[in-house]
Amino acid sequence: MPDVLKFHFDVDGSDFSSAGEASVLVKKKLRQLGYPADIIRKVSIAMYEGEINMVIHANGGTADVEVGEKDITIILKDEGPGIPDISLAMQEGYSTARENIRVLGFGAGMGLPNMKKYTDSMDIDTVIGKGTTITMKVNL
Repeated sequence: MPDVLKFHFDVDGSDFSSAGEASVLVKKKLRQLGYPADIIRKVSIAMYEGEINMVIHANGGTADVEVGEKDITIILKDEGPGIPDISLAMQEGYSTARENIRVLGFGAGMGLPNMKKYTDSMDIDTVIGKGTTITMKVNL
């Protein structure tokens, strides 16, 4: 097995039905590779939340996953509006999702808090009007 396995996904921002496909595929690959269920769960939840956020707020983006010896790194990138107030966005229940998104059951304001909760580290690099890159790690 190579030192680092890499997976790349394009997240379609125009279709909620495809949101979460990347996290499902990563979950399947990690199972096939024999990773523990708790690690798979953390990676899957953090990735899914990030994918949904990219669909809701940024018209999609990309998701890259790197499986190394010591950790699994998830890098989510979009060219959306950016996050004006990260500390506010990290508060459970805070959401800027439009009403038409909320009626679908999304936009409850748990995306970023859950991403942080289920990873060992999370870094948010955001530029207003340019986009956001979120890098998360789950230790092995």
